[in-house]
Amino acid sequence: MSARRRLIPRGNGILTLLLALTLVVTAVVLTWPGTAPMTVLVVPLLLGSLLLGPRQLPWFVVFVMVMLMLAITRQDPITTRIVLAITVLYLLCFIVLLTSFRRSRLGVAGVRGESMLIDLRDRILSQGVIPDLPDEWAAELALRSAGGTPFAGDFLVSVRTPESDRLEIVVVDVSGKGEQAGTRALLLSGAFGGLLGALPPADFLPAANDYLLRQGWEEGFATAVHLSLDLVTGAFEVRTAGHPPAAQLDAGSGRWTVHEGEGPVLGLIEGAEFTTVAGVLRSGDALLLYTDGMVETPRRDISLGIDRMLGQAEGLLRGEFAGGADRLVDALGSRNDDRALVLVHRR
Repeated sequence: MSARRRLIPRGNGILTLLLALTLVVTAVVLTWPGTAPMTVLVVPLLLGSLLLGPRQLPWFVVFVMVMLMLAITRQDPITTRIVLAITVLYLLCFIVLLTSFRRSRLGVAGVRGESMLIDLRDRILSQGVIPDLPDEWAAELALRSAGGTPFAGDFLVSVRTPESDRLEIVVVDVSGKGEQAGTRALLLSGAFGGLLGALPPADFLPAANDYLLRQGWEEGFATAVHLSLDLVTGAFEVRTAGHPPAAQLDAGSGRWTVHEGEGPVLGLIEGAEFTTVAGVLRSGDALLLYTDGMVETPRRDISLGIDRMLGQAEGLLRGEFAGGADRLVDALGSRNDDRALVLVHRR
């Protein structure tokens, strides 16, 4: 009785249906061995690997292997082709069994695990949604992952504080790239989002640095640029932590200015200090925040990359800022690195 309950937990309809399907398939193979091949047992095995949890899947694989042994008894004669088919089927069962042991570390089935990853991905992307701004202002984000997936080491967090009518934007580049940095980016995006909305602008980077130091990661460093913008006056403050500098377009002269700030990489030095660069965005001005994937390649220094980016910006943003972030990201940067760019424009 206890073994049956472990095999068929109470209330588990999916496992019951899969067991019934396996029995039906086995019965068909036993009844018409010359017509129904043994390989049809792959169907319930594949469904089980997708739908069953790590506790149930090993028992189900053993059950399929037993049914396969029964089906073998009806194969006459046992040819070389049949032997190869049996070998492949048992190899597939062994692979699925190993997969179930690996899943036990996570505790969810394949489809459920994928849904969890999708939910985590959506939460990362939702952190990067820029709040609604007054009609006078426009802000865009463009993000590209090194692996072409939504999981990336570059991310953005942003909040708008109604009491002071300020826009806070932080662009972060976590060590690593693509999916390798995606888990750290997820954790940091949630933590940084909470810090950004709860602390004064000057305290954010020191608090983020302390948070990273407490994690004790071997590759636990990150670079960041923090923009605090007054949506009424256009006055802004930029603070950087080992990150490429912000760049401002002066609409009157048509020239770009690079705001060089000083500050160490987050997560390496205790009690780090970060300098503030102040300025004003007037009508027609724009500001760029970006990660090193936009301006740095193994064969090009970052300063040359910034010059190239600003040269491209003069042409791509001339007279039309809408969609400018996507145009710049598509035109620049290394396809082998994560790339992120934020364009803030005062109309």
